[in-house]
Amino acid sequence: MRYFLSLAVIALAASNSFAQEPKKLNVLFLMADDMRPELGCYGHAVVKSPNLDALAKAGVRFDRAYCQYPLCNPSRASMLTGRHPTTTGVLNNTVYFRDAHPDWVSLPQHFKANGYAALRTGKIFHGGIDDTDAWTEGGEVRKKPDAKKVDPKERQKRSDRIVVLDGDGEAHGDFKTAVRAIELLGKYKDKPFFLACGFTKPHSPPTAPKKFFEMYDVTKIPLPKSFAAKPTVPDGFPERCLTPNGDLFIRRDATEDEARKMIQAYWASTSWTDWNVGRVIAELDRLKLRDNTIIVFWGDHGYHLGEMGKWSKHGSLFEVGTRVPLIVIDPRAKANGKVVTKPVQSLDIYPTLCELCGLKPPPGLEGHSLKPLLDDPSAKWDHPALSVFGNAKRLGVAVRTDKYRYVEYDAGKDGVMLFDEMNDPNETKNLADDPKLAKVREELATIARRYTVKK
Repeated sequence: MRYFLSLAVIALAASNSFAQEPKKLNVLFLMADDMRPELGCYGHAVVKSPNLDALAKAGVRFDRAYCQYPLCNPSRASMLTGRHPTTTGVLNNTVYFRDAHPDWVSLPQHFKANGYAALRTGKIFHGGIDDTDAWTEGGEVRKKPDAKKVDPKERQKRSDRIVVLDGDGEAHGDFKTAVRAIELLGKYKDKPFFLACGFTKPHSPPTAPKKFFEMYDVTKIPLPKSFAAKPTVPDGFPERCLTPNGDLFIRRDATEDEARKMIQAYWASTSWTDWNVGRVIAELDRLKLRDNTIIVFWGDHGYHLGEMGKWSKHGSLFEVGTRVPLIVIDPRAKANGKVVTKPVQSLDIYPTLCELCGLKPPPGLEGHSLKPLLDDPSAKWDHPALSVFGNAKRLGVAVRTDKYRYVEYDAGKDGVMLFDEMNDPNETKNLADDPKLAKVREELATIARRYTVKK
């Protein structure tokens, strides 16, 4: 009798221990491509983004978040490996990080190794360069980059395209990405999951169903204060600050009417992405998973919409080229509903998710966990945001602090820019040669020169 009683006590103790074991938090990682932080929750008076606005209200919105490279593949490879582009060596859209670093552990791979179902739908790594084996489901076989160059005339012909979809856009890949995310939520709702859901819009060509275009009166769309017909380097700025347009208005001027139509299409595409995000969140809520899921919304880099005559992002180390939307919802965070104004980086996402989910981060991560700011937006934070563009021979580096943006090309030999972001948010005056800011320039240059391409 005493033997059976002892077994019962042991069983009860084991049951209580099991019941008290914390359940793993899920992660829903939502991504957009080429999306400016030009949303209602970021203070934009016109762009309609109700679903992202609701996420920002429920979580923590980072007002000054910056990518590490203003181009898709380098930015995503950096964020998903937790290392600077100067460390990854991924400085264009054709390089796969594992070719040089086969032993690195990517973000989804780390969650998969720690008992999560790592799930992918849509664009996460760059198109055709997926980290195939990092996923439990959804991995895409990597394709060798096409060596054929697009005919310049054909590329130019495509550059001004605006796509209007029928219905709700059911035939488009982004609609299908949301459908797949909804299916995966249902399939894995009873298991810990890391679900990455990547939308390709508002990447060019700007694309949306007709009703999203109708949200915006093209005749009332304002042009940027620094609008120009084609890329135009302002007086006192280094020539390298503006590269030719990469996928919009290539090698030709943009009239004001054409510019307004393109901005209308970009906003429509942004609102459609917001709508698709809303579909995924609605399913998460229907399955009653919100309280046990960390939600992240992120854009991979910034975007010009005619500022200084530039369109898209290629080569831009201006604020508008590197600033991204970032929203984090942790149901336990003390700062939910608040805004963080300190500069943070896409690099910080990997260590943040590790800490929030109780995972030991792999060695080599170069970002910093955002958890202190998720609990207190005024917490001490002494980490400037770094962005780069170019290659080992011709590298541009940007340093963003609370007050300043400093940019130098080839360690300053090819030009320097310094902006007082508090008083000149449109970056109209280069203060690099202002003697009153000589000490500031020296301090930021010292930080910038830590970041060279590692051999």
